Amino acid sequence: MSNPADYQIEIADGIVVIKNQNTTIGYSRFTNAGDVEYIYVNSMYRRQGYGALLLDQVRRITGQIGTIHTPVSPLGTAFFSALGIALPNPAVPQPDAKAT
Repeated sequence: MSNPADYQIEIADGIVVIKNQNTTIGYSRFTNAGDVEYIYVNSMYRRQGYGALLLDQVRRITGQIGTIHTPVSPLGTAFFSALGIALPNPAVPQPDAKAT
């Protein structure tokens, strides 16, 4: 990952955004319970630690990483698996996303 001086983190209303002076690097939407409703990292910045940084910010704010909301892409499945984060069974209905 780049030097922290090369990007900034913004947090507001259940959303964490990482960006630099040129673009949004990634963002995550989360609930007060730490559920991750959505996570995205720009393809130019993947595999550089930004996804983990987003989750670290969610954990710092909420105290935990809760449920990962589905659907999760194959790339996302590999990402969460590499971090040892279990994904919900897609056959079990998920609660509707609620604004935080």
